[in-house]
Amino acid sequence: MIQIVRKASLVILTLAMCCTTALAGGNATKSKKAEAFNWNPIMDAIIQVESEGNPNAVSGNSVGVMQITPILVKECNDILKKQKSKKRFEMNDRYSVAKSKEMFLLIQSYHNPTNSIEKAIRSWNGGMKYSVRATNRYFKKVMSKMK
Repeated sequence: MIQIVRKASLVILTLAMCCTTALAGGNATKSKKAEAFNWNPIMDAIIQVESEGNPNAVSGNSVGVMQITPILVKECNDILKKQKSKKRFEMNDRYSVAKSKEMFLLIQSYHNPTNSIEKAIRSWNGGMKYSVRATNRYFKKVMSKMK
């Protein structure tokens, strides 16, 4: 009887370890897929539509190549705070092409984990609660600039 219980326990333990390993591997694969997604063509197209590549472009309170607003900088800093990161963006970072792209990638990783190109483009123009109708023209412009 004790041997049967030992064998059953061993089988259960082995199955539990296999399931845990499979789940961990599945999550690791999913993370690698998200990290491997290439946002560069989308960011480059947005840059062309927003500022034609001018890092000093200003339109109202939107500045830089990606026309970043103070609200977006605050959102990025809120995300970083939630992630317990000590990093923070400053308003002047909007004039940096590299930091503007970093902010775009942070917003996408947080609000668009499925890496939807359409959601990325429309939300960049209309915010996270964008209207498809209101962002149609912008979406078409960006898509036409994609290489």
